[in-house]
Amino acid sequence: MEHESPILYLFGLSFNVTNMITTVMACVIVFLIAFICTRNMKIKPTGKQNFIEWVVDFVKNIISSSMSKEQGDKFGLLGFTLIMFVFVSNMMGLPLVLNINGQQLWKSPTADPIVTLALAFMIIILSNYFGVREQGFKNYFMNSFIRPVPFLLPIKLFEEFTNTLTLALRLYGNIYAGEILIGLIATLAQSYGIFTWVVGIPLQMVWQGFSIFIGSIQAFVFTTLTMVYISHKVEHE
Repeated sequence: MEHESPILYLFGLSFNVTNMITTVMACVIVFLIAFICTRNMKIKPTGKQNFIEWVVDFVKNIISSSMSKEQGDKFGLLGFTLIMFVFVSNMMGLPLVLNINGQQLWKSPTADPIVTLALAFMIIILSNYFGVREQGFKNYFMNSFIRPVPFLLPIKLFEEFTNTLTLALRLYGNIYAGEILIGLIATLAQSYGIFTWVVGIPLQMVWQGFSIFIGSIQAFVFTTLTMVYISHKVEHE
């Protein structure tokens, strides 16, 4: 059930080929969804336009719960891109598993801690960048790390590390555990032929549905926490 991912070595660095393939594919899928759903826009939306507008409104509601409309309008595109990318990434490992010569070439990219840590680190960097851009470096540093009392500086610096870690590991743990259980159920279904199919196939269908639910919730949670972190950085008081 466990398979190694192929590694590409280039200029003294190692690159996980599976992560590269699936991450790029997730980006392509998100782009295609956005492109297709926004062709021939109409005043009275139907079909695919309804879907994309629902996602946009859903993201706006997430943002409005964390910051004012004036501030939130600046981050609508980020929130939309993030929730779509995380959701698509979470779903990619559910329909199929591709293993060639003992090497895994397809899975959910968010089932790898390197991908989720990189994504979480990017969010923390962006939140700090937006804070500096909004307030200026001095006011941002004072509001975020010094006020209300200076002795909280070490704790607030440590909080940046814990925010990155929890944001990444929460997403990774849920998606990785789901894919592991899917693999276990598939192994069970194949263990004794048609007799175990009777048990394994219904279990697989139930867990696939539950995994879609969990993947959706994790995309929502990741986007919500991102907007909460950004709101804490851009607020002036």
